[in-house]
Amino acid sequence: MADHVVSPGQPGQPDPVPDDRFGGEDASTPVDIVISDVTIIDGTGGEPFLGDVGVRGDRIAVIGGPGTLSGGRRIDGTGRALAPGFIDVHTHDDFAVVLHPEMEFKTMGGVTTCVVGNCGFGAAPHALAVLLASALHPGHELPEWEGYSGYLSRLEQEPASVNVAALVGHGVVRGSVMGTDNRRPVTAELAAMCLEIEEGMEAGALGMSTGLIYEPGRYADTAELIDLCGPVADAGGLYATHMRDEGVGLLESVAEALEVGRRAGLPVQISHHKASGREAWGLVGRSLEMIEAARAEGLDVWADQYPYTAGSTILSAVAAMNGLEPESIVISSCEPRPEWESQSVADLARSWEVEPAVAVGRVLAEAPGTTVVLHSIDEGDVRTVMRHPTTMIGSDGLPTLEGKPHPRLYGTFARVLGHYSRDLGLFPLAEAVHRMTGLPAARFGLTDRGIIAPGRFADLVVFDPEAVIDRGTFADPKHYPAGIHQVLVNGRLVVDEGSHTGERPGAVLRRS
Repeated sequence: MADHVVSPGQPGQPDPVPDDRFGGEDASTPVDIVISDVTIIDGTGGEPFLGDVGVRGDRIAVIGGPGTLSGGRRIDGTGRALAPGFIDVHTHDDFAVVLHPEMEFKTMGGVTTCVVGNCGFGAAPHALAVLLASALHPGHELPEWEGYSGYLSRLEQEPASVNVAALVGHGVVRGSVMGTDNRRPVTAELAAMCLEIEEGMEAGALGMSTGLIYEPGRYADTAELIDLCGPVADAGGLYATHMRDEGVGLLESVAEALEVGRRAGLPVQISHHKASGREAWGLVGRSLEMIEAARAEGLDVWADQYPYTAGSTILSAVAAMNGLEPESIVISSCEPRPEWESQSVADLARSWEVEPAVAVGRVLAEAPGTTVVLHSIDEGDVRTVMRHPTTMIGSDGLPTLEGKPHPRLYGTFARVLGHYSRDLGLFPLAEAVHRMTGLPAARFGLTDRGIIAPGRFADLVVFDPEAVIDRGTFADPKHYPAGIHQVLVNGRLVVDEGSHTGERPGAVLRRS
């Protein structure tokens, strides 16, 4: 690999000669933290280079040649790499950042920013958000807040260890106005939903998300989505969508997402791009062609992906998903019945001597908030999507910490760096870093983040490129990745040599 990172003095080491990426304040001026003699992978996708990075306050103050900077805390980066903090563009951590503010399952893996509010779920209106939180965080009580302004203000007053940016969740908005009605909204209902969306956008949300396989989002037709994207487009936001069908109807779903973007006049983010179910395998080649054609005509469209052949969702959504085999649906979190965890629907059906559909109904009757892992994606499709230049990285993990969550909650970014980039050579390390830092920062409008440069916020990750890897399995998922040594968020050490420091310097990132 052209930008393979090696220890200084070995053949093929990055060029230590200063170039135009060095600069900032006077190198002789002391800083708070120096990361010295480190291979800098700056998030632009450009070639790595050796140097020192000095941090003062919450910003990168200076980048100098190796061994040139002085400061209070010195972190020896010899043989290690320094990247911008990883930006998880697709999370369901809306309530985890409140209930588990240290966010170890993300920070220990190098994540410094979480985009919440995906798949139509969201933090407001509060009454319906509480119901969503009860499924992901059984036994925990949420504090109250009013709208997205109240939610984001609370995170400013009680910060997490990560930065947080939010999307407005269409499903929560629709449910708060229309309940679970399967029909078009009347004029007054559409106006009420627009007001909720406008409140979120005025509070600083980055856009609106949909979850078109979930209730009540599945009841919205294309015209409703276009209408509701009006205030999003007016505010300069984007449309992120868990599409209507990620199986055999994938292409039709992509066409709908692109139509919403065209007719509403706003960028489109296709969530967790994949083809789910054996009958749909291979369709991603054609869906990528559709994305390329739309971009060629001027539509701003991108996608995100998690690096696994299994997904995860709530069991109640599975009944609406075609083409999935009972053996592929595995219980991951079932709060009243932990003995069902790690068993497939087929396993339960056999033990109860019933049909799989009956087994699903029994589980939902006793534990409606049950979450599952779906082993339904082709590895070749994963690699095809990941190679495409429009793909960035998002974990899509469900923070059901009491059960057995999908290991992507802990290991997504380390898996891309270690397994797909280093071990399989799918793309160079600098490109892998770009897809999880500079690219999403630009895509989501996260000002002064995602790039290592003087004046940018000091969200940084020190890692060992030869050792970084995810360690969780589906049977035993709750393991932090190997090879992540330090993580800084806004200039403060949140992770130091593999241990969380207790610091909570995360900021609320509003649409700029």
